Amino acid sequence: MLFKELSQYLEKLENITSRNEITTVLAELLDKSDVQSVDKMVYLLQGRVAPIYVPLEFGMADKMVLRAIDSAYGLENGEAARKFKELGDIGEVASYFASEKKIDKHFSVVQVFDALHTIATISGVGSVDIKIEKLATLLQSVDPLSARFVSRIPVGSMRLGFSDMTVLDSLSWMVAQDKSLRKDIERAFNAHPDLGYIAKIVKEKGVEGLEKVKPSVFSPILMARAERLSSGDEIIEKIGECAIEEKLDGFRLQGHYKKSTQEVKLFTRNLEEVTFMYPDVVEGIKKQFDIEEVIFEGEAIAYDTQSGENLPFQITTQRKRKHGIEEKAQELPLKIICFDMLFLNGKSLIDKTYTQRHDLLEKHIKKGKTVEVSTKYTASTGEEIERIFDDAISRGLEGIVAKKLDGTYQAGARGWNWIKFKRSYSAHLDDTIDCLIMGYYFGQGKRTAFGIGAFLIGIYDTEADQYVTVAKIGTGLTDNEWKTLAIQGKKLEADIKPPLYVVDKQLTPDVWIEPEIVVEIKADEITRSTIHTAGRVMKSSKSGSAFDVDVQGYALRFPRLEKFRNDRKPEDVTTLSEIQKMFSMQGKQKE
Repeated sequence: MLFKELSQYLEKLENITSRNEITTVLAELLDKSDVQSVDKMVYLLQGRVAPIYVPLEFGMADKMVLRAIDSAYGLENGEAARKFKELGDIGEVASYFASEKKIDKHFSVVQVFDALHTIATISGVGSVDIKIEKLATLLQSVDPLSARFVSRIPVGSMRLGFSDMTVLDSLSWMVAQDKSLRKDIERAFNAHPDLGYIAKIVKEKGVEGLEKVKPSVFSPILMARAERLSSGDEIIEKIGECAIEEKLDGFRLQGHYKKSTQEVKLFTRNLEEVTFMYPDVVEGIKKQFDIEEVIFEGEAIAYDTQSGENLPFQITTQRKRKHGIEEKAQELPLKIICFDMLFLNGKSLIDKTYTQRHDLLEKHIKKGKTVEVSTKYTASTGEEIERIFDDAISRGLEGIVAKKLDGTYQAGARGWNWIKFKRSYSAHLDDTIDCLIMGYYFGQGKRTAFGIGAFLIGIYDTEADQYVTVAKIGTGLTDNEWKTLAIQGKKLEADIKPPLYVVDKQLTPDVWIEPEIVVEIKADEITRSTIHTAGRVMKSSKSGSAFDVDVQGYALRFPRLEKFRNDRKPEDVTTLSEIQKMFSMQGKQKE
């Protein structure tokens, strides 16, 4: 496929606001692509030249790309930058100047991908100038429409408005003309979350080919997530006798280790590789795992070297840094509390029971100061669970997690094999909620200096693959937090409402924000709302208006920002089904 043809589809996609239409257009594009280039095309759709978990970034800011545009089209130094101030879109700048040149070459998707991949891998002395030169050469060789997207990719501004889940739907649509195969495709993606790899298998071998997709070391597995319940009795009623583990407040990490090469990789829940940040954890893994290959999960926590006690999250978070890593590791060492083993010596364990997986952890981790196995209790009554929970709270822990003894590892999914039990759910909401920032409103008074005075937040409706609103927040942030949000929001501005957003017209923000910023929110309780769209059902109206509210939505009462969650992807925010359960729990406490 020619990159010019891909660009025509990209132009079509960026102007579509219907999620269903995006799905069908993507399916048409995937169907037209060939086996040799489909994986590369999918990476480019994500604005990348590698799977999301491979830390290969372009390292190019707007200024560098604008210099490349100047060089490509023989402009006077700074002419592209001046046009950028006028248009505000680096892609439109490249397209504008490319339209004045005659392009005779026709590059394929693979050729453009390879050129961009080369640019991303350049490093060392003089790399800035070499990157600019190679990007300029590529821009000289493509048509104006292609130049628009080629120039956007290195600065991460593709913003096509669809999620990984939409691509999975499109693969199903390509094969079956509906979404009936989505679950089968998603199951393989959860075990091997490489969209390009999955697309290539479906293209070449059909959905049947995905049956052979298994976890492999250094390819992260999407992390399992827990459901919520509000009492020990409810947990026993749901899963029976179960294992109980303490819920620790640190960094959740997935570790990958290969003994023969002494290679270790650490991934966060949003698939970011962070190995370089935690050298002490890396060395601990090498010393304490005496097996050839392993994938495991655990919680990394800072601890007091004198007493051995775990330190609060606010202190642990100091270890998440890009500079001064070795010094901070000496000052504030980490230990990783392992709670699951997912892969061992070439074999996947995700279909094994919890008991089998935890036994393997205990068997294969040698004693040491860095790697520990999570403390496990067994409970057969609600009273036992409550007692373990109360003890955990008394020691300053978040709560507990109950795990089904014969439960498998549900990669990438929330399920009843794991159940969170935090502080009692009541009319006062003690649990926090992870939300996506969907847009913001201009400030008044003091906040005019920030350019932002309130912001709109939403949660994820997994069934519809949409983000729905739960609150508008205008208080509770420090000046620094307002400034941080304003800077991030400016970079992620969208010209139109992103297709996955469902927002009542009364809440339309002054500026839409692309789905990226995740925040942790505290609120007093969950209430019902006629304007928020989380769980709201509309029906045709017999009155003058087009629609009336049939079932009110959910909203957060007195919401306030706890912290930014840079370790979470938009799809990881609290789901509508979770909010519905939490609301139901509140009702039980009030009765």
